[in-house]
Amino acid sequence: MPDTPGTALALTPPAELRSHLTARLDTAARAWLHRALDEAAAHPGTHGPISVWELRIAEAGRRCGSEYADAARVLILHAARADADAVTRVYFQGTAAERRAVLHALPHLVPGPQALPLIEDALRTNDTRLLAAAVGPYAARHLDTHQWRHAVLKCLFTGVPVGAVADLNRRAHRDAELARMLGDYAAERTAAGRPVPEDLHRVLTLTDPTATPPAPTAECGTRGTDGKES
Repeated sequence: MPDTPGTALALTPPAELRSHLTARLDTAARAWLHRALDEAAAHPGTHGPISVWELRIAEAGRRCGSEYADAARVLILHAARADADAVTRVYFQGTAAERRAVLHALPHLVPGPQALPLIEDALRTNDTRLLAAAVGPYAARHLDTHQWRHAVLKCLFTGVPVGAVADLNRRAHRDAELARMLGDYAAERTAAGRPVPEDLHRVLTLTDPTATPPAPTAECGTRGTDGKES
């Protein structure tokens, strides 16, 4: 399983994630998860003021423990076949942890750019775990060049490892404007007597027009996930 927070949950196939998760849950939590997934699959739409599966998303931390709640929430979203309207509702009504799970699940639930407002909202925060989730494969696929460059800089500002940025090698390759922005940021840090992040040098190297182009990367699997919660 990938070890970077912005991509691991988005790249792990759900069958593999479910197997990984159930092997680690205790008996009560495992039974709860199976029931929650069966309910979500049987009643994917909204029933009444709030759907049963949305209630289960809210319960996941208490039922599965903070270490496994993100993964459980993503699996429930997949089981419910949540569309752009559903994930938007869950995101804006949810806690930071629930918002994180939505961002992790986006690449396989929303094929088009309809959920970009969720990415943009997350990128305005200083919550590093939310930021790491926001720069996963959905952002790599749908953020325009201007927004994507600023997302990379936001990671550098806040200390989110750039390894969390999905498809970084390809999108940064030969990007002269990103190189300029990185140079300006490095100059500001140096003038203020502050260290320049190592990750900045890594990204700057990727922008070099003489560098070897990155190999094509495979699209992430049919669905994906795994993770932890604060």
